[in-house]
Amino acid sequence: MGTSGYPKARRDGFVLRELPGELLVYDTETHEAHCLNETAAFVWQQCDGATGIPEIAERVRATFDTEMDDDVVWLALEDLWKRQLLDGEAAPAREGSMSRSKVLKRAAVVAAVSVPVVTSIVAPTAAHAATCLPQGSQCTATAQCCASLVCSSGICVPD
Repeated sequence: MGTSGYPKARRDGFVLRELPGELLVYDTETHEAHCLNETAAFVWQQCDGATGIPEIAERVRATFDTEMDDDVVWLALEDLWKRQLLDGEAAPAREGSMSRSKVLKRAAVVAAVSVPVVTSIVAPTAAHAATCLPQGSQCTATAQCCASLVCSSGICVPD
């Protein structure tokens, strides 16, 4: 949480790409790419360190014309903290809060498209992406083999 007790989005070390209906966030420190659906992206963008969860939930309801409640916003925030997209420590567990499955079931009744979803993958660094197969390795295409090698009969051999 931010210093005022409200969630605050991490802004440094990211490359952002807005796509139709989603936001791609690439973390240059961890080399992870996170895809936030429209609702999760909206929640993340509202996390300015000065806006509380009830107000974020109200903004979600107004923007997406849905009856989503605070529990669904908490669900998004938990995903964002887990992926280190928010500054500070995760909020303490809430007593009496609904389980993730109950929140999702209830939200699905309201509007399935409004459930916040964050998916992540680890992207290879440039050094990993440039790795090639040495002589004698099994291959399926010459592009997999190191320079001056070709893929012949499924094996990287000298050109």
